[in-house]
Amino acid sequence: MKKIVFIAAIALALVTGCASMGKAPAMMKDGILVDTKGMTVYTFDRDVAGSGKSVCNGDCLVKWPAVMATANDKPIGDYTVITRDNGAKQWAHKGKPLYTWPEDQAPGDVYGDNYNKVWHVVK
Repeated sequence: MKKIVFIAAIALALVTGCASMGKAPAMMKDGILVDTKGMTVYTFDRDVAGSGKSVCNGDCLVKWPAVMATANDKPIGDYTVITRDNGAKQWAHKGKPLYTWPEDQAPGDVYGDNYNKVWHVVK
């Protein structure tokens, strides 16, 4: 009986682990990076690629919501997971944290591109 419970526990751990792996948070569509809902994602020039940090906090984060990751998400390909100052997890692409722009209302909208000359769609 103990052997069956042990094997079941291992199988559950493998399935749970695999469920959070292998699924990229974004994909290229029509030449731009979009999230799993098809909404455009952006990077912020003031974020330093590869630093593992986002400098968009407070009011900035209200205006530019982060593309959030779960505690179980793992890096895949060009995507990594960074830890925000508050401990929350955020997706990054090629080391740059990813964000959305609330004024984009439908897939394909790119209203945030070049906003204040520091926000850009990922191409």
